[in-house]
Amino acid sequence: MSPTHSPTVRLRRLARELRRMREDSGLTPEAAAAQLGWNRSKISRIETGRTRASTADVAAVCDLYGVDTSVRAALIELAKEARRRGWWTAYADVFTGSYVGLEDEASVIRQWEVQLVPGLLQTENYARAVISAGRPDPQDPDDIHKRVTGRMARRALLSRPDAPQLCAVLDEGVVHRPIGGRDLMREQLEALLITMRRPNVTVRILPFSVGAHAGLEGTFTILSFAEDVDPDVAYVEGTAGDVYVEGSEQVERYKVAFERICDAALSPEESHGLITEAKERWSHG
Repeated sequence: MSPTHSPTVRLRRLARELRRMREDSGLTPEAAAAQLGWNRSKISRIETGRTRASTADVAAVCDLYGVDTSVRAALIELAKEARRRGWWTAYADVFTGSYVGLEDEASVIRQWEVQLVPGLLQTENYARAVISAGRPDPQDPDDIHKRVTGRMARRALLSRPDAPQLCAVLDEGVVHRPIGGRDLMREQLEALLITMRRPNVTVRILPFSVGAHAGLEGTFTILSFAEDVDPDVAYVEGTAGDVYVEGSEQVERYKVAFERICDAALSPEESHGLITEAKERWSHG
């Protein structure tokens, strides 16, 4: 799915509203499609957010379902907002899923990371080392530069006036894993300590001493949004592809897992001390 057709929060909201209105009207997808002169797949794509409904599509649906004028106007405006291009579309060949669009509109980001410093907290040099290691052709400097630039653009999210709350829990191995060498790790951990001063950023460490814990199955992120009508999304990134979990029961399981990880993690103050010690070890060997 390309970024220009990835579901953002507004697109997800519009899709849910259109599906709810059809169900309230008592029409099946097949019956609605027939009356609109559409094929069945168009209804499905619009109601799942896989296709962005045009304002004309929304107007036609509202007329069919008999919604009042104020609701009709609000949904048409929502359709216009959902079709706006985000800053990340300039990096269409870098951000190939919908995650960045959802992240950009989140009010709270909860992240459990096993291997690396999270992307929002990476320095440019650390990001370059990580991206270079993961590319099939690490000798392509233009591709690597574009990806690093895109990742640095993401970091601006944390300093915006409407910046989200970020709560990141890192496995202790993250601060000990030698990504890019001693000087690079010292620089990264120093930057992490500075970012932790932000009132909207909390970083905690899950120490090795915990042993078995609720996060052993791997990294995940939970995105929450300012509007109550926008449900939380859990995101799991993997080699075989990205998974977006939106079912309330499934998301709740990730929330419970994150709470259990937090319960086992060091406090923010203790985590600051551990990261400081790790930085000093990288400085002096």
